[in-house]
Amino acid sequence: MVGRRNRLLVPEAKEQVDKLKQRVMEKQGYQVSNEEDIKYEIAKAENIPLQKGYNGTLTSKQAGQIGGKIGGSMVKEMIAMAQNQMSKNK
Repeated sequence: MVGRRNRLLVPEAKEQVDKLKQRVMEKQGYQVSNEEDIKYEIAKAENIPLQKGYNGTLTSKQAGQIGGKIGGSMVKEMIAMAQNQMSKNK
């Protein structure tokens, strides 16, 4: 899986996904000016030594704490949005 990157199924949705990510993390108390800074803000709060550039010394557990917090929060928000939409359509 060398060179694998996370890609959106619909690339045109990137802007909205980034906005969702920022909104969800702001709800959790993280103040970030853009989507890229979110992971550094979480790493700082969790005392994980994430830095721009090479991060080969991070453990998979540390990396998972950063990505899991972001992705898990986004999934919870999307489920809540879907439930809300379904209740409106009844």
